[in-house]
Amino acid sequence: MVIRIKKVDYDSIVRYCLDGLPNESCGLIAGFTDGDVKVIEKVYFLTNLDHNNVHFTMDPKEQFAAVKDARSLGLTMLGNFHSHPETPSRPSEEDKRLAYDSTAVYMIMSFMDNDNPVFKAFGVDKDKNVIEHVLEIV
Repeated sequence: MVIRIKKVDYDSIVRYCLDGLPNESCGLIAGFTDGDVKVIEKVYFLTNLDHNNVHFTMDPKEQFAAVKDARSLGLTMLGNFHSHPETPSRPSEEDKRLAYDSTAVYMIMSFMDNDNPVFKAFGVDKDKNVIEHVLEIV
């Protein structure tokens, strides 16, 4: 699976997550699927209600508004993103446990080095196996 994101959206996610430090930041991604490529057309920046550096909970009202907006634009919710302020860009055990949708894209931005963020995209199957997707920033 290839996940394609525009450079401007990637840059916006980096800024949003940096601004949220030392806490995790989170949001949703919407777009469309074309064969084995998921194309991100819109990024929704949501509030982390936990205000925590190792956990996030998305604001349900913001989630609902994002889903409604995506539908109005003819887009599909593809998944979500969140940051790891102090750990690598890979799903934690908790991330895997909370990955309920095996069709969703789970994107993680690591800030172990703030000057060199690492952004990766993953799938988590029903058995909680993690599959790294190819991420294209265009």
